[in-house]
Amino acid sequence: ILNGVVIFASRPYIMEEEQASKLDADCILVLGALVWKSGQLSLMLEDRVLEGIALYGKGASGRLLMSGDHGREDYDEVNRMKQYAVGKGVPADHIFMDHAGFSTYESMYRAKEVFQAKKIVIVTQGYHLYRAVYVARALGLDAYGVASDPRGYPNMPYNQAREFLARVKDFAQVVLHPKPTYLGDVIPITGSGSLTDDSH
Repeated sequence: ILNGVVIFASRPYIMEEEQASKLDADCILVLGALVWKSGQLSLMLEDRVLEGIALYGKGASGRLLMSGDHGREDYDEVNRMKQYAVGKGVPADHIFMDHAGFSTYESMYRAKEVFQAKKIVIVTQGYHLYRAVYVARALGLDAYGVASDPRGYPNMPYNQAREFLARVKDFAQVVLHPKPTYLGDVIPITGSGSLTDDSH
């Protein structure tokens, strides 16, 4: 039942790239995923970043927010995401990094409270997008979603099963409204992305 609630509530806010390009959002929030030891983005993450870049190019927003796991010095999703986007021609100053986006819930919470975003376009794979949009809107963001699914991915049955349980967990999260692992200083998304750069 809770899976159905999450999907039903978020479906009206999931749209195609062309529709999203007219939103004039505060930022395009690209959710992190696996980065290989070599520093190469996994297929899922590469497709998310490419879709974020495409939306940026079409005017959906003038800011990209890369939100992922950089909780250890030897594992870093967000710098790799930013480097990839810069390599594709996005100005570094237009790319913010959320180093503590350890979960979908925390990414949305921090987008609102740390980066002061109000209207966002979320980019992730379709199976994950319902939950991401649901959580964002439940936390008070004017959130929309665009799926990045240009190809098939390995382990999808596992991902789908995990997502089924994660929707239930995040339904409870937005009711209980716990604070994220880290909050920290406010970094307005309207400013410079260089404020989120680090030394790694």
